[in-house]
Amino acid sequence: MSDDATETTPGSVPGVVFDFGGVLVDWDPFPAVAHGMGADEARRFFAEFDFHTWNLGPDGGQSWDDAQAELVATRPEFAEHGAAYRTHFRHALVGEIPGTADILRELHAAGTPLIGLTNWSDELYHAHAPQRFEFLALFDDVIVSGTESLAKPDPAIYRLVEERTGTPLSRWVFVDDRADNVAAARELGMDGIVFTDAETLRRELRGRGLPV
Repeated sequence: MSDDATETTPGSVPGVVFDFGGVLVDWDPFPAVAHGMGADEARRFFAEFDFHTWNLGPDGGQSWDDAQAELVATRPEFAEHGAAYRTHFRHALVGEIPGTADILRELHAAGTPLIGLTNWSDELYHAHAPQRFEFLALFDDVIVSGTESLAKPDPAIYRLVEERTGTPLSRWVFVDDRADNVAAARELGMDGIVFTDAETLRRELRGRGLPV
């Protein structure tokens, strides 16, 4: 158990805020691009192009049409690759992260408040995620960065949890696979866990008095 867990009185945290990609959802953009362009071209794309920064545009509320136009204007040699990612996005959703959805189901069954907080474009989230992953219906609310035009680690997106639930951020545990996102949550007073695997997460949550 981490030092953060020992500083929290068991039972003092009423709910859990989950990131999706890398925590609940195994997201990998490579298969989507490869499906449209072939594996060799996909490897070249990810080796020579800053996909993460480009993808942050739609994650932060930019339309995919505008993101694609930007790619055409700045890196036209990769225009087809970017279009392939969007067109074949379903292949980027590889499946569930082993074991994490089981923890989510246990928390839901015990009546634990649950919020989703995901960096995901509005278009691709709503077109694919709820239909593919039934466990997303277990959340009391899902905050999608692309819908809000805010993306982690911007402090404003974390504050939406407090605004929508009426519960102070200090009363939530935030789980994310990116250390920078967890650090931003902690700066605002949230308890934070950097996700590595489901069993470690289970121990961390249990140490905080949560019913898993």
